[in-house]
Amino acid sequence: MSASNYQIPLPGFDSDKTDPLTSERDQTSTQVTTIGIGIDFGTSNTTAAVFDGEKVHLLQLETNSVVMPSATYIDKNFQIETGQDAIKQYIEGNMGRTVEFSAEVLGEARVSTGQLGDHGLPEAATTQKVYGQSVVDSGQQGRLFRGIKRLLGNSRSQRLMVFDRPYRLVALITPLLLRIRKSLEALLSEGSADSDATNHVCIGHPVNFEGSKADRNRVALNRLSEAYGHAEFNQQSFYPEPIAAALSYLHAHPEAAEQTLLAVDFGGGTLDLCVLRRSQQEFTVVATHGIALGGDHIDRLLFRELLFPLLGKGERWRRAGEDREIETLFPFEDYEDLLLNWAVSYMLNQNKFTTPLMQRIQLGDDASVKFRRLYDLIKNNYSYLVFQSLKELKAELSDYHQATLDIPELDIELTVSRQDFEVWITDVLERFQTAISDLLGKAGLIPSDIQLVIRTGGSSLIPAIKQILEAQFPARVIEHDPFTSVAAGLAIAEFKGLGMEPSAQ
Repeated sequence: MSASNYQIPLPGFDSDKTDPLTSERDQTSTQVTTIGIGIDFGTSNTTAAVFDGEKVHLLQLETNSVVMPSATYIDKNFQIETGQDAIKQYIEGNMGRTVEFSAEVLGEARVSTGQLGDHGLPEAATTQKVYGQSVVDSGQQGRLFRGIKRLLGNSRSQRLMVFDRPYRLVALITPLLLRIRKSLEALLSEGSADSDATNHVCIGHPVNFEGSKADRNRVALNRLSEAYGHAEFNQQSFYPEPIAAALSYLHAHPEAAEQTLLAVDFGGGTLDLCVLRRSQQEFTVVATHGIALGGDHIDRLLFRELLFPLLGKGERWRRAGEDREIETLFPFEDYEDLLLNWAVSYMLNQNKFTTPLMQRIQLGDDASVKFRRLYDLIKNNYSYLVFQSLKELKAELSDYHQATLDIPELDIELTVSRQDFEVWITDVLERFQTAISDLLGKAGLIPSDIQLVIRTGGSSLIPAIKQILEAQFPARVIEHDPFTSVAAGLAIAEFKGLGMEPSAQ
């Protein structure tokens, strides 16, 4: 994933001329095309763009937006929806629905042998079904998948179960890419009769994918390449997302005079950074850095800080023992992981989770209200609703000094201050600042050496993040298209033949 091989011509550079500085790049890059196509498949959202050599065209992937949620929904009949339609289908079919488990059939076992009986006649060979734990949600209308990008680097994440079928991660991404391909074909159909006009693409990737294994980047890129191949994007190149964001800025501002730039791409799943240095007609990448830190992490922090106390965390539990009454803390930790992962929180409907809750509710004290709230959240499948409410709160706190978390389904209405929010995300802010320092250390630079900071990605809109950058780089920070800069840069990169082929990663 080293970015040191990227020597990148600036807008206006004649790519047909031989440049000794780019000879190493050209050995591994794709051919220059008549148009460049870039797709930024993100943890939370996906965008795509086309570059014709002069202008970037963003694809309208939703009815009223160029930004499409990175969401795939599969219903009981294994029909697939993507984007906003996927979320709508999930909400309509699952939100507020009482979850009821039925026994899972593991198979059948023979209970008689079929041997000859006492009268010399063969006995009927009978079987009975073998049941597993009650973990099948019989009323579930479909599964919604978001944040798949976060799993790509984990070699142990091979398949996810959808009802009784295992789906590979690649199969959950491909429908989103097929939808983008259709949008591309519609955009380009009037201007080109070439059937191969949309079979090429530049694919964005973080500096480092999430995961603990040393080969996580290779595993993730291989999976992405396969998914794009299934969507008939057969000519592929890869390009780091923070460099793409910087490239799109320099295309939009060819007059920019700054020589040393820092690109900060802070999105839903990862924080990606790079330092770039301009040199006459091109710029080179000095250093890159990336960590698994993003908006999803902040959402889980908010859930812990705001909602756990309202759901019973820290409350005590009295119950009868064999010879005396027992009082302990309620074992809330048994619920935490599933609560924080909305896609599998329906698993909390097993008796081992709901029975203690019902017993605790029966005490009828002030805390019983909290456990009733937790019980309702579990039984009515409100986890996704809760996380969406937290995302909306986070966004509102970017614009105002206080905001309201309103979840009427759980009788929750809280006023939250930006100051409290910043206290809760102290660890995130510290890790962000450390990542900036680590990158500058790798580049052998100090903050005063940076002449321009390009800030992009949805999480970069958090005021505390802006303040950290402004404090380190006063009057040198600009916001650049938080949700679309990477896709635009990828399209430019493909047009100029800058992306690396999969085999060169």
